Amino acid sequence: MMNQRVVCKLNPSRKMLLNLTGIVAMAMPAVFGLVHVNQARAQTVAGNPAQNLAGAWQGTLHVGKDLRIVIKISKADGGGYSAVLYSIDQSGQGLPINKTALEGSAVKLTTSIGISYEGKLSSDGKSLVGNFIQGSPLPLILTLATPETAWTIPEPPPVIPPMAANADPSFEVATIKPSRPDQQGKGITVQGRRLVTINTTLADLITFSYGLNPKQIVGAPAWVETDKFDITAQPDGEGAPNVKQMEIMIQKLLADRFKFSFHRDKRELSVYVLSVAKTGSKLTKNDGDPNGLPGLGFRGKLGALAVHNATMDDFTTMMLQGVVLDRPVLNQTGLAGRYDFTLDWTPDDSQFRGMGATIPPPTDSASAPPSLFTAIQEQIGLKLEATKAPAEVFVVDHVEKPSGN
Repeated sequence: MMNQRVVCKLNPSRKMLLNLTGIVAMAMPAVFGLVHVNQARAQTVAGNPAQNLAGAWQGTLHVGKDLRIVIKISKADGGGYSAVLYSIDQSGQGLPINKTALEGSAVKLTTSIGISYEGKLSSDGKSLVGNFIQGSPLPLILTLATPETAWTIPEPPPVIPPMAANADPSFEVATIKPSRPDQQGKGITVQGRRLVTINTTLADLITFSYGLNPKQIVGAPAWVETDKFDITAQPDGEGAPNVKQMEIMIQKLLADRFKFSFHRDKRELSVYVLSVAKTGSKLTKNDGDPNGLPGLGFRGKLGALAVHNATMDDFTTMMLQGVVLDRPVLNQTGLAGRYDFTLDWTPDDSQFRGMGATIPPPTDSASAPPSLFTAIQEQIGLKLEATKAPAEVFVVDHVEKPSGN
């Protein structure tokens, strides 16, 4: 599973907790997803200099099935630690830990995509009792391994070189099947070179491949938003496609298998505008993989979003207007590059309507996250405002249920 790169995933069920739950983007893979191991240096915050966290810490996470977790920590040059987290029953690919906090016996390990571990170090320095946190906390006891007891970390999957930038790919073969009625969640992922979708409607595929909000699709029959499909498709040519190439291949698939045709028009619509707040952006730049796929997904519940290696256009089109909000979103941040960030908010009943999700009633709990609009401003330094503006719409001229495989 770890050789799968996300474009986005939505699945708020606890059973899928370790799949950064969440549609693109439409899914984060296994425990972490798109992250490449680069031994990110962690920052050590306070702590007893006599204590030493270096070593291989391992324990079993019980989440439907048992998953063995290994956290390898080593001292870094110039102080601090380098640390990587592995879920070895899923893959040999590791997730860099960005920050290691040691305060007395309390230990906190934090990644850039919202996964963390919090525990208490035993007096002999050989065990940690705490919680693995990806949305909801799960108990996880870690012990310091010896050379004799250390679990073997499998070889990571081979890195697939990118598809040529000037390639104009198509799907060489594509299988389209109706989704099972009891299928949970929905997602669009890249596994190796294959595109895999789960529980996706034709509207999902149109909005993803053309960067639209569902309200920008006009004149489509009702089944476009209700009939769900699982798709497995293999591109022609060599290499792993980038987001633009994925969009092109899906557009060709829609025309070929769904006989989808349309014409463009302009209409004044209710929209949201995303811009930088007066306080300035609080986003963390990611310069590690400028050509990699973005990852956008939810950490165990809707409203707990983790974003990795994504542009502001990715965040705006794939997540805000494609999944969360009920109208188009215009990116007017002017921010270039790619970013990692988390966003925690309490959804209201106007959000996630395309997911068919049941949003809990409002709570007065002081610990509840703020609204989406407040969270965007306070947590990442951006601003989301409602207005009206001319927006492009796709007027459907023809569409059919998919042809046989």
